[in-house]
Amino acid sequence: MHNYTVSYLFNGEPRTHVFELKQSELQVHEAAMHLLQLHFGDGENSLIMPTADATPEEILEQAGLVGLTQIKVGGRAG
Repeated sequence: MHNYTVSYLFNGEPRTHVFELKQSELQVHEAAMHLLQLHFGDGENSLIMPTADATPEEILEQAGLVGLTQIKVGGRAG
């Protein structure tokens, strides 16, 4: 497992979250998808989630529309 530190703004407020994932690399759009799931993944908000075939640009656009911006993936450990 690898730990990825993701820094981002949520509705203009700085936040950081650490994701523990099996994958050996985490792209920004993948981090955005994890953040969308973290903040909006419950059943009531599932319509906010991008489709399975969404492009990286579409995922980042959707994240921005709901207040997730300036997403940066820090180094991994583990």
